[in-house]
Amino acid sequence: MSMRHMSAMRRAGTAALLSSSLVFALAACGGGGEEKDSDRFSSSAPATSGGDKGSKAPEAAPSTPSEPIATVKGDKGIEMSVLQARRDAGGFLTVEGDFKNTTSNGFSVPVSWMGTEQAVASTGNSLAAMTLVDSKGKKRYYVLRDTDNRPLTTYGYSSFIKAGESLSFFAQFPAPPATTTQVALQFPGFPSTTIELS
Repeated sequence: MSMRHMSAMRRAGTAALLSSSLVFALAACGGGGEEKDSDRFSSSAPATSGGDKGSKAPEAAPSTPSEPIATVKGDKGIEMSVLQARRDAGGFLTVEGDFKNTTSNGFSVPVSWMGTEQAVASTGNSLAAMTLVDSKGKKRYYVLRDTDNRPLTTYGYSSFIKAGESLSFFAQFPAPPATTTQVALQFPGFPSTTIELS
């Protein structure tokens, strides 16, 4: 075998060794990144195997309890049930519930539910008159407003509740201190009622 032929074989072997080393190095470096990407994808995407069985419910919207934490009867047979009073991130307290017309007659929603503030009158029917009272802290909390001065509560609803029908509601307030575990909910046409905070 000639020297020139051996030299060419050595160069080819060296090139093959370098290229295989390079492929191995790239696979090792790239493989970890691909695994992390797939791990990240699988951890952020909800499981969908088996149809709806594997999908998760959104964590941001906890379910409303079916049993009320307080129920009071108001004027003309209307009943208010408070389902929960939940502290939210950011220092808010959201009260949820419903009004039910327990009579055989229709119920006309009184203007007093909207409160007396002229600033929120443009929103139409609302629950801006709802307040919370912390007797220990000696503070009264009013329904919050957004940047357009709309109350952060159910608004624009029908002014008439038919017999046997319900109107679901929510109202958002500044959250009382963490040491406050209960407040009195006050609303026109209903007796004051104590509710537990969660």
